[in-house]
Parts: sequence; C-alpha cells; structure tokens
Amino acid sequence: MMDKEKFHIQEITPEETYLLRHQILRPHQSFAACQYDTDHDADTFHLGAFTKEKLIGTASFYHEPTLVIGGAHSYRLRAMAVLQEYRGRSAGRALILDGQKRIKNAGGDLLWCKGRTSVQPFYEKLGFSPYGDVFDYPPIGPHIILYKKLFKEEEACLNKMF
Repeated sequence: MMDKEKFHIQEITPEETYLLRHQILRPHQSFAACQYDTDHDADTFHLGAFTKEKLIGTASFYHEPTLVIGGAHSYRLRAMAVLQEYRGRSAGRALILDGQKRIKNAGGDLLWCKGRTSVQPFYEKLGFSPYGDVFDYPPIGPHIILYKKLFKEEEACLNKMF
C-alpha cells in the first residue's frame, strides 16, 4: 500500500466533476447521465481533491432528506469518484471529512448515500452504517443505503485514527 498523502480539498463547480463522474462511475453511459438536475441548487456543493494542480477526486453533497432514516437536515453524498491510482491514499477520506465539516457548519445532522456494495467497507471505516437491503441500479450494479449521524466528537476520533 502506498503512503497516505495530503490532498488539497476545495469547492469546485458541477462542471468540473463531470469528467471524473463519467470516467469512473458511468463509463458505459452518456456524458449527460453524469449531470444531475440538482447540481446547481443553492444548497448543493461539490468538492475536489487535488494533488498539485491535478483533480484526482470529486464528491457532491445535496441537501436532500431521506424518508427512511430521519435527520432534520440531511445531506446526500452522490458521485464520489477517485482516480484508481489514488485510491487507498486518503483522498476519498479527505473529501468526506471536509464535506462533513461543511455540512455541520450549515446545520446538517445526517450524511447519507446510496453506495456501491464494493465500497461499503470504505464508508464503514468512516463511521457510516448500512440501512436496509442491497438493491440493484441497472446497469451500475448492487448498492446499499449508508448513513452517518454527524457529531463533533466523531470527527475528532476519526482524525486521530488516520
């Protein structure tokens, strides 16, 4: 395993996410399938992970309730994508932690996603819990709902763990 690196995380435009979304998450679908109706909503934000000047990962966060879990001010993580050669080096972790901090600062109390089952262990290491049964998103594959209640104490513990 490669050494963990420091990545620069910053807010980016929705348009800056589309290439990685397409390349990593939906390579067999149209480029338009990587553009979501809520990408430009006022309470949506997009983060990019950079090494030097290169964008190597993206994550998008939408103020979207989940009817099954609760949370007064829920945010949904969508389209988390990190280039293959940078996985396992904490870029994804950095994106999630930065997003959590921004969500808490905005009064959010829950972060959730519909994650691919292949990355469920990654989310669980970051404190997410599964909810419900596995379901299929044709043609993408099996997914599961994962969620995390946001508390300041948890963030401090996670930062010490890595």
